[in-house]
Amino acid sequence: MFEKLKKTRDYYYELEKKLVDPELLANMDQWQEVNKEYGGLKTLVEKYNEYDKAKQTIAEDKEMLEVSDDHDMNAMLKEEISTLEKSIPGLEEEIKVLLLPKDPNDNKNVFVEIRAGAGGDEAGLFAAELYRMYHMYADSKGFKTEEVEYSEQGSGGIKEAIFMIKGQGAYSKLKYESGVHRVQRVPQTESSGRIHTSTATVAVLPEAEEVDVEIDASTELRIDVFRASGAGGQHVNTTDSAVRITHIPTGLVVSCQDEKSQHKNKDKAMKILYARLYELKMEEQQKELSEDRKTQVGTGDRSEKIRTYNFPQGRVTDHRINVTVHQLGDFLNGEIEGMIEALITEDQAKKIQLH
Repeated sequence: MFEKLKKTRDYYYELEKKLVDPELLANMDQWQEVNKEYGGLKTLVEKYNEYDKAKQTIAEDKEMLEVSDDHDMNAMLKEEISTLEKSIPGLEEEIKVLLLPKDPNDNKNVFVEIRAGAGGDEAGLFAAELYRMYHMYADSKGFKTEEVEYSEQGSGGIKEAIFMIKGQGAYSKLKYESGVHRVQRVPQTESSGRIHTSTATVAVLPEAEEVDVEIDASTELRIDVFRASGAGGQHVNTTDSAVRITHIPTGLVVSCQDEKSQHKNKDKAMKILYARLYELKMEEQQKELSEDRKTQVGTGDRSEKIRTYNFPQGRVTDHRINVTVHQLGDFLNGEIEGMIEALITEDQAKKIQLH
C-alpha cells in the first residue's frame, strides 16, 4: 500500500509542476482537467505526508536516544515518540478510507422522494415530518431546495413529495436515507392512548445528466399534458400546465405540476426520469456486488424498516448500524448529521474489509 502511495505522491508533484507550465496554461480545458486530478489527490497526499513525517521523526528520535545522555532531552524524545506512535494507527485508517474507490455520484445534487406508507392519515403526517426534517437539514448544510411535486393527504399530511437538494456533496450525505422509516406514537385521534405504527418511504436519487442515460424521445416517451389540481394559484384547472411522462420501455411514469409553465414542468419531470433510469442502470451494474449495496425503497410495509422514530421513548434507532439517539425532537428538526456520519463510518469500515 505504501509503495503505491509513494508513486501517487510523486505523480501529484508532477501534476503540480504541470499546473504552472505555460503550454498547459494556454489550453484552459486541459489545465482544468489536470487541476481537477490534482485536487482529487491533495487530501490523500497531505495525509500520507503527515504519516511519513511521523514515521521519520520517530526513527530520528530513536537514533538520538541511543547517543544522548541528556536526561531532560531524553524525556522529551520519549514523550514525542509515544505521542507519534499513538497517532500512527489513526493515520493509517484515514489513509485507507482515502484510498477507497470514490462514488462517482457523491458530489451530485439529489432528488428526494417521500411517500406515505402503511398507516393511513398518520403515515401522511409522518411523511410530512420527514419532508420538513430534510428541508431543515438541507438549510443547515447550506444546500438549496427546489420543489418538484407535492401531493397532500388528510389534514396536514402528504401522500407524496418530490424535491431536489442542490449542493456540493449532497448525495454523499443523503444516500443513506433511502429506505422505509417507521414511526411509533399515539395519534391525536386515538382516544384510548394506544400506540400506532406507521411508515413512510424515502428514496434518494442522484441527479443524472443526459450523458449518463440515453433516451430516444421519439420512440421511448409518451408525454401527456393535463390540468393541474390542488393548491397553486390561477393556473390550476384553467390551463394544461401539468405534464406526465411515460418511459415506454420500463413503464416508469413521472408527473409534475408544481410550476405554472408547462415547459418548466416538463423539464423537471425529465430530470426525475433521468434520475430514476440512472438508478436502474446503477442497480443493474451493482448486482454482482449486492452485499455492498443497500435496498433503495422497499414496499412501505412495516417490516421493511431502516429506522424507527419512537415518540413515547423519545428516541430514533437506525437498525442498519444499531445506533440510537435520544433527542427525537432535535432529530426531526434536521439535526441528523451525527446519524449520517455514523452511517458513513460504518459503510467505510465495511468497504475497507472488502478491499
